[in-house]
Amino acid sequence: MRFTLQSLIFFGTMSLVVVLGHVYLYRRLFRDTAKHPHWRRAGVVLMGLLATLMTSWWFVPRLLPGEAASVLSRLNWFWMGVATYLLLAVLSLGGLRGLTGWLKRGRAAEAPVDPVVDPVVDEARRQFLARTTAGVALAATGGMAGYGVWRAYHPPVVNEVAVKLPGLPKALDGFRIIQLSDVHVGPLIQRRFMDAVVAQCNDLKGDLVCITGDLVDGRVAQLGHGVGALSNLRSRHGTYFVTGNHEYYSGDEEWAEALTRMGVTVLRNRHVRIGEPGASFDLVGVDDWGAHRSGYPRERSYDLAAATAGRDPSRASVLLAHQPAGWREHALKAGMGLQLSGHTHGGQFFPFNLVVSAIWEHDAGLFREGDSHIYVSRGTGFWGPPLRVAAPPEIVKVTLLA
Repeated sequence: MRFTLQSLIFFGTMSLVVVLGHVYLYRRLFRDTAKHPHWRRAGVVLMGLLATLMTSWWFVPRLLPGEAASVLSRLNWFWMGVATYLLLAVLSLGGLRGLTGWLKRGRAAEAPVDPVVDPVVDEARRQFLARTTAGVALAATGGMAGYGVWRAYHPPVVNEVAVKLPGLPKALDGFRIIQLSDVHVGPLIQRRFMDAVVAQCNDLKGDLVCITGDLVDGRVAQLGHGVGALSNLRSRHGTYFVTGNHEYYSGDEEWAEALTRMGVTVLRNRHVRIGEPGASFDLVGVDDWGAHRSGYPRERSYDLAAATAGRDPSRASVLLAHQPAGWREHALKAGMGLQLSGHTHGGQFFPFNLVVSAIWEHDAGLFREGDSHIYVSRGTGFWGPPLRVAAPPEIVKVTLLA
């Protein structure tokens, strides 16, 4: 990854948020629930270690041996997911307690005589409420996080959509495309997960398989065995891949070469014909939308003009592009009948699914404008915390209609 002023500001801001979040958790789970110095000291140590783990997630794996780095990475991502729901639970319950207290103070102010409160009884009551809040927060977090982990590792759902593709020859009516996206093979997703996904895809009996970026989170030497499961994909017209932003963090050129050796066709700003000479459509692939902004040369960045150079614009076309960004500004103007994308994960887990839907115009699912469509996958795997809540992972089966 190329470190810029923007990335340093991002890491600095996120580190500050992480530290403040852990300070808040210490206050609510340890300081407020008991006065015993050993209990509070244990809380300081635990929250300090967990905050350090989260703030150093990018650097530590590059300084430690492979297995140690892998263990720390797993711990970090699991804790990040748990901490997110723990913070939400504590903040929500704390807000409810605050609202209740405010209402009680309002009623007390209207009373003709102020009640006399025993300080000892009042302190005991506060500690009881703090312990109750902490207990309920931990139980709610366990339930949400437990479900989220189960959903993340459970087989992806299969979403089937039918799309009328302008210009598609009648002979190709019913052509089936299987889309994988955002698998994120890495420390938490490895060969076993990939073997299951490949078997699931083969059962769908697609005519073509496409992978719309963010396949990996790591180098070829680390993840080659896990990704090698793709060699077992079976379809009439093969498997095609375009880069996502995470391929650039992991070595885009090395992965392009490795995937080619595995029998996957890599489309880097180019197109190929799918079908027979008398009945075919153009499959167009572009590099990731954000690569140029990260300083990569144009030949390794999104270049739809280069990808469509020399093609007959009247022919049916399907565009593979990792990010849904640029669909209206570029893909529609270039006459692409269908774009398949990913990147957003559909927010991956609540409440980030609400944030993503507010940020992205095309956040997840099928969208149409005129005769053109875009499908944005929620992703087949996950990135970061192994959680999927209100945004299940998916494999997409697209049936093209003439």
